[in-house]
Amino acid sequence: QVQLVESGGGLVQAGGSLRLSCAVSGIPFSIVAMDWYRQAPGKQRELVARLSHGGGTNYADSVKGRFTVFSVNGKNTVYLHMNSLKPEDTAVYYCNTEYLFNSYWGQGTQVTVST
Repeated sequence: QVQLVESGGGLVQAGGSLRLSCAVSGIPFSIVAMDWYRQAPGKQRELVARLSHGGGTNYADSVKGRFTVFSVNGKNTVYLHMNSLKPEDTAVYYCNTEYLFNSYWGQGTQVTVST
């Protein structure tokens, strides 16, 4: 059974930092790409960051230079470290992966950035 479980969200002041985690089980973590998406109220879900299975990274323009996506060898977990948070970063953040033509999502974790 494939499971993606996010954690680490919360309330933070503008300019602060948070680190989100997504623990993955049930799939071979080392061969899949991992994505972080977010969805703000009334807006479409958007791709924020991608970690390819080879270690390459891609970011949305809105978060470049502030967010970092990474994993640690030996841990089936992908992280999203967020610095210099802005109120417009407020959203529910989801991790996602695709494996054998199926798309898997976590339950989401709320990030709220106050002014």
